Amino acid sequence: MDVLFAFTGDKFAVVVSDTTSVQQIIVQKDDMEKIMDLDSHKLLALSGPKGDCVYFGEYVQANMKLYELRNQTKLSTHACANFVRNQLADALRKGPYQVNTLLAGYDADSDSASLYFMDPYASMMKVNSGGHGYGGMFCLSLFDKHWVPGMTREAAAILVDKCIAEVRERLVTAPTKYHVKIVDENGTSCEVYDCVEKAAVQAVADSRK
Repeated sequence: MDVLFAFTGDKFAVVVSDTTSVQQIIVQKDDMEKIMDLDSHKLLALSGPKGDCVYFGEYVQANMKLYELRNQTKLSTHACANFVRNQLADALRKGPYQVNTLLAGYDADSDSASLYFMDPYASMMKVNSGGHGYGGMFCLSLFDKHWVPGMTREAAAILVDKCIAEVRERLVTAPTKYHVKIVDENGTSCEVYDCVEKAAVQAVADSRK
């Protein structure tokens, strides 16, 4: 029941995930971190069985750090995406990782942000927007309609609101809390998006009109 979606803007990328860990009908925790910081300018969002997500995410994270220590430089987002894709491909006939991933990063050389979509079968595509999980599927049509090249931060915030509102309306068991992470030239930042809190603030604002 994961909700993952991401899109690029003007020299930044936004990655959003829910914070709920669910096993069948049991909610295990509501502060799950599904977006990993691979380094100062890369984010990896993972969806799937929690064991595979944690193991594979930590494996990629450790190898990114090892490469940086050995070579005194970091992989580009494109190179990192190819590394992740190769690991998924190598595991296909050994012990597949049942993980769907969204990799976002900012590269100073090109002064731009990029986003890569990957699935458990090792397919990879550079995209402007994408999503995984039931919630992510509901966001795809919104991206088709509202995403534009070079989006501003304000436009990106509005699009995040639209996507989460759509998930809340369409998904029966929609989560109430999300992590919204942004990667840009300054690195990564995270904000907790609480639907209940935002609804209360909006209700107060409406009552004052």
